[in-house]
Amino acid sequence: MEFPTTNIGGIEISRMVCGSNPFFGFSHFTGSRDAWLKRYFTTERIVEILHTCSECGINAVVSGTVERMHEAIVSLEEQTGYHFHWFCTPQGKSLQDLLENAKWAADHGAEFCMPHQNYTDNRMNVAELRIDGLTEFCEAARGLGMIPGLSTHRHETVRVADEGGYDIATYIQIYNPIGFLCQVETDWVQRVIKRAKKPVLCIKPLASGRVIRATGLPFVYKTIKPVDTVAVGFLSPEEVEEDAKIALNVLADLGTEVPLTYSRSKEALVRSGQ
Repeated sequence: MEFPTTNIGGIEISRMVCGSNPFFGFSHFTGSRDAWLKRYFTTERIVEILHTCSECGINAVVSGTVERMHEAIVSLEEQTGYHFHWFCTPQGKSLQDLLENAKWAADHGAEFCMPHQNYTDNRMNVAELRIDGLTEFCEAARGLGMIPGLSTHRHETVRVADEGGYDIATYIQIYNPIGFLCQVETDWVQRVIKRAKKPVLCIKPLASGRVIRATGLPFVYKTIKPVDTVAVGFLSPEEVEEDAKIALNVLADLGTEVPLTYSRSKEALVRSGQ
């Protein structure tokens, strides 16, 4: 399947990418769900998701510096020849920690290196349009052969990096119709994304499972730039196929109708013969 792409740092990236929070137990719901996700998602099951992504034309994944993510990417390529581009988000309590984790990302084949929110947002001075250590990080990432970006939960980060003139190719930003984990209203988030000078990778479009796909995906895709992309976490190959179909229909202006779920409580909504 062909999927529309955007160019980020000279690499063609599908306009839907694979999120990884489900793979590593970050549900944003409960500890019990986190524990189940960690137990359920073996490397083999992650590869199964990535394989279905590849069949749908999705060619990139975003995650932290996790060995199992690297194992899954390598395993998929060995089995199918399909290469996944990797947006890697190293963290660090200090610049030195961050640079060491960036080296790990480079050694494990990540094309994109984006300091995680826990580094970026804690070292940002909005008044001075400055993020401590970012210049050094960008230089190090380029030197290691990677494309630098920024992962953030603060929407001021885009302005700081754009106006500060940093060597940044893309941003990660939270965006969904209910404003889950957004620090400002959704119309303000939309404005930030549309005014960003670089492509934005929108995360949590379904508010970590609080919004159904037929609602969340059209909302995000219809209100971002044509150069932006969207990361979605998947629990099964079927979800990959369904989400890819919804996104393709939205991007092609074909509507968003998908088969509805059914329960006995909806019986009165169904006409005879339907």
